[in-house]
Amino acid sequence: MDLGIAGRKALVNGGSAGMGRGAALALAREGVDVFISARGAERLEATCAAIAAETGAKVHAIIADHASDEGRAAILAVCPDPDIFVATCAPPPFTGDFREVSREAFERAVATALLSPIDYIKAVTGPMVARRWGRILNISTGAAKYPAAMRVLSGPPRAALANYCHAISKELAPHNVTINSVLPGMHHTPGIEDVLGPRAEANGRTYDEEVAAFVKAVRLPAGRFGDAEDLGALVAMFCSAQASYMTGQSLVVDGGIGTSTF
Repeated sequence: MDLGIAGRKALVNGGSAGMGRGAALALAREGVDVFISARGAERLEATCAAIAAETGAKVHAIIADHASDEGRAAILAVCPDPDIFVATCAPPPFTGDFREVSREAFERAVATALLSPIDYIKAVTGPMVARRWGRILNISTGAAKYPAAMRVLSGPPRAALANYCHAISKELAPHNVTINSVLPGMHHTPGIEDVLGPRAEANGRTYDEEVAAFVKAVRLPAGRFGDAEDLGALVAMFCSAQASYMTGQSLVVDGGIGTSTF
C-alpha cells in the first residue's frame, strides 16, 4: 500500500535503535527524507548508513541530546520544518519500591518524556499549519494507560503527554495536522536487553530464556515480545496521507495483555 508520503521530510528523535529505528526505517521505505537524532555518534551513523543502503532514501544523522536545550536548538537548526515528527526516547529504568524513587529521577523523567516532546511540538507545528499538512507521532508506553509500579518513571509523564496531545489535537485538526501516540508493551529493543540481560545473567539464563520467563510470569497472551520494525510500520501508518481523519488517539500495542476494550 502506498502511504502517500514519498518526498515528505521526517524528524525522528531517538531513532538510532529500537522502536525509533523501526519508525525511521519504515518511513524511509516509503520514500521519506529522514533526519534521525541521537546522542551516540557511532551507533547513529551506522543506523543511518544501514537504512540508506537498504531503502535508497536520504537519511541524515544529527548527533545531539534531544532532551537538552542545546540539543533541541541544534536539531531544529538542521531540520526546523519537518512534515512528520516522531518523538521517542530511551526508557527510564524499571523501579522497585516507589518510596525509593528520588525526586531528581522524577524530574529527569518528566523533562525527557513530557517537556521535551512538548517543546518540539510547539516548534514544528507552525510550519505544518502553514503548509496545511503535518503528522506528529509519539512512541510512548503502555504504562501510560495501564499503570504499573515498576514503570512509575515512564507511565505518569507519558500519560500527561497523551492528555496534552489530545487537547491540542483539536486546535491542529482544521489544518490537516494530526497528533497521535502508540503505546507499546514489551518489545525487543537494546533498552530492554539492557534491563533483562543482567537479570538473565544473575539467574543463570540466556536472554531468550529470561524473556520466556518474563512472558510466562506476566501471562502475555501473544506469548512473545513485539518486534521493533513491526511497531515502526504502525508509526508509518499513523503518518500516512490516509490517516488524516485520525487524531488525538493513543493505540496500545502490547500483545494483548491490556484489559480494556477501548
